[in-house]
Amino acid sequence: MHQENRAATGTGSVTGRALGVLEAFSPAAPVLTLTEISRRTGLPLTTAHRLVNELAGWGALERGPEGGYRIGLRLWEIAALAPRGLGLREVALPHLSDLARVTGENVQLAVREELCVVYVERLAGCASVPVLTRVGGRFALTPTSVGRVLLAYASADVQERALAQRHVRYTERTECDPARLRQVLAEVRQTGVAVCERQVTMDSVSVAAPVHGPGHEVVAAVSVVAHVETVPAHTLVPLVQVAAAGISRALGAVPPPPGARARKRHLGAGGSRIRTDRKVTRPSGAPDSPMSTGTGP
Repeated sequence: MHQENRAATGTGSVTGRALGVLEAFSPAAPVLTLTEISRRTGLPLTTAHRLVNELAGWGALERGPEGGYRIGLRLWEIAALAPRGLGLREVALPHLSDLARVTGENVQLAVREELCVVYVERLAGCASVPVLTRVGGRFALTPTSVGRVLLAYASADVQERALAQRHVRYTERTECDPARLRQVLAEVRQTGVAVCERQVTMDSVSVAAPVHGPGHEVVAAVSVVAHVETVPAHTLVPLVQVAAAGISRALGAVPPPPGARARKRHLGAGGSRIRTDRKVTRPSGAPDSPMSTGTGP
């Protein structure tokens, strides 16, 4: 649970308690009884009953056919107004669909919320590698390619706070050393792309690129997650960059100065080395992109 469970001691505002009730629900527990809500929040049963009734009356909660409660549709309607949520998703979806069609792999769109990645959209391929992410779910920044992109372009304060956290080792290859991660973030800023191999699962490789907003600030990241043994990472780099550039243009991103753009194209999509757990070199004769979507760099 994310809440601090202050209800049991009688502290916390009414709003905080109501939010605590909503936060009691999770992907593992999408339906809860009143007793379970009381236990998870630390609220007395009578208080939980009153808050649940108020939330259900407004539409934030719904009562299921078996008597349990679940998140209500009204809450989803309100959440749809978030510009970094469904608004971003609607703009990006045509480009994500093109990327998914061309690669046949998992395609993801994510934003940063404090020190976590929040996934706004995920399109799964028919025979794609299993992933641990879900739409609306959170994940650590450093082991994911989208997280590394978002962290690389975040402020120095955010980067240091993220690197100071205790890093979860998902596989034997997960990079947890802060010094090495600083080097990785510098390489992401230099190349404009992040490649993570066997960082979250031993059978996956992910490639991500930044999505820019109107002021050319990085507002999101798009990635492809594929089978590490069957899909060379360097073949995904130009495809992801094309999709990210298309979403950026759709968001009204101001292009960088010509010199910076040329340098980025040379580093990110030319013959430069894209760092992962090993160095991957894109063949110099590789095409910029096989996607004919009108979203090229």
